[in-house]
Amino acid sequence: MDIEHHKTIGQILCCECGTQIEPNPSNMCVACIRTHVDITEGIPKQTTIYFCRNCERYLQPPSNWIQAALESRELLAVCLKKLKGLNKVRLVDAGFIWTEPHSKRLKVKVTIQKEVLNGAVLEQVFVVEFTVNNQMCDDCHRVEAKDYWKAVVQIRQKASHKKTLYYLEQLMLKYRTHVNTVSIKPVPGGIDFFYSLKQHAKKLIDWLPAVVPCRYQTSQHLISHDIHNNTYNYKFTFSVELVPVCKDNVVCLSKKLAAQLGGIGQICVCIRVTQAVHLIDPNTLRVAEVSGTTFWRDPFESLCSPRQLTEYIVMDIEVIQVRKPGTFQHLESTKHVLAEVYVSKSNDIGSGQQYFCRTHLGHILNVGDSVFGFDMTSSNVNNKHLESVPVDQQPDVVLVKKVYDRSRRNQKRKWHLKHLDNLNHAETQSNERDYTDFMEDLEEDAAFRQGVNIYKDHTKIAVDQDEMSSLGGDLPQISLQEMLDDLHIGQDATEEEAMEGGAMIQ
Repeated sequence: MDIEHHKTIGQILCCECGTQIEPNPSNMCVACIRTHVDITEGIPKQTTIYFCRNCERYLQPPSNWIQAALESRELLAVCLKKLKGLNKVRLVDAGFIWTEPHSKRLKVKVTIQKEVLNGAVLEQVFVVEFTVNNQMCDDCHRVEAKDYWKAVVQIRQKASHKKTLYYLEQLMLKYRTHVNTVSIKPVPGGIDFFYSLKQHAKKLIDWLPAVVPCRYQTSQHLISHDIHNNTYNYKFTFSVELVPVCKDNVVCLSKKLAAQLGGIGQICVCIRVTQAVHLIDPNTLRVAEVSGTTFWRDPFESLCSPRQLTEYIVMDIEVIQVRKPGTFQHLESTKHVLAEVYVSKSNDIGSGQQYFCRTHLGHILNVGDSVFGFDMTSSNVNNKHLESVPVDQQPDVVLVKKVYDRSRRNQKRKWHLKHLDNLNHAETQSNERDYTDFMEDLEEDAAFRQGVNIYKDHTKIAVDQDEMSSLGGDLPQISLQEMLDDLHIGQDATEEEAMEGGAMIQ
């Protein structure tokens, strides 16, 4: 027969009040122990933390400012580090008690344990209230000083057009490389970025060669010097020079560089500027990419600016096939079609004078279309590379791009781009015209807009399909799938359930 044994715990009387309790080293109940010992003594129940309203960061003593959301783990760590005396007890649990987000008050419920009389362990729960005071951080002080900066990155481009600068601005917005700037200042021929730390400026310098072909130089200016501890205070300047070639520029390469690029013709058209300068030979459809290192080793200049192009009318066009199986077939463009074209100047259409040339725009040109080109017969260009090209190899006209109706394009455009602060692209008529040309380039070249965030413009009035077809369906457009929606995310304070506390003895 099995006998079950039940273990029972005896009860004793508290030596203070006589209440029946389980035996413990102090032989006293919880209430009597709390009258003799307060384990929260030395821990403040009210304290202050500091918050910067400009950058929305909290001060973590002695001098660190950290980003923390309401009721987050980071903010809880900041609050607990403000409590002196926690190192003398054991922290069991801590959590926020919900308060109004705009009350400038934070309440933290803390559970601690400590060994008291004769080895007894007492656990106690209490609430600490934090008052949030506003204090401007050092970085925001420097921003408010307006002229304070430690390093500046000066980006310049010696070109009459700003397409490359506009493209660089969109890349900086996409990859958020401008977040650490103290201020951004547009200047003639470029942009200045000011930083409070040299490391932030160096990050931008390391990023620029990966997105645009450029080179830079560094200089430093001594501001002050302490002879007692041998410390120096410098201001650093990084001067960045972009390649002076933009999209739709007609360039002339040196014979040496043309041979290095696979035997491409010396007279080429720049079709794109991204990590490298993309060139195409309008006579053979040969393409080449010129990196920044290659360009500065053997530089070349643009023969004309986009404002110097002449408008022509296509009188006759014939597509020709020149692709032959060979070793250089992979160097020819598959997105363009070679054609022989007879064109006439739009302002001299009645004279009957026509010009013959080859072009890479055979896939989009038709008889009667308008096209921009560079008139080499009446141009006066001082270029040493062009002088080395035989006269019989110089074309009469180099066609650059097809002309579309700008008013219809602006009416059909249902998207927009974001901009950096303090950069007004419509400040002058020239800037507005350059920026419009840049947006048209994005519509015409899908590869060019891959690195650009394009957003839907909900302010534009929707146009009916019949009206859209009447505007013309041959205009290059950006599909709706390539556009992004502007997101406005508001972060509300989350409410957590209040924790019920008490005191117990172990």
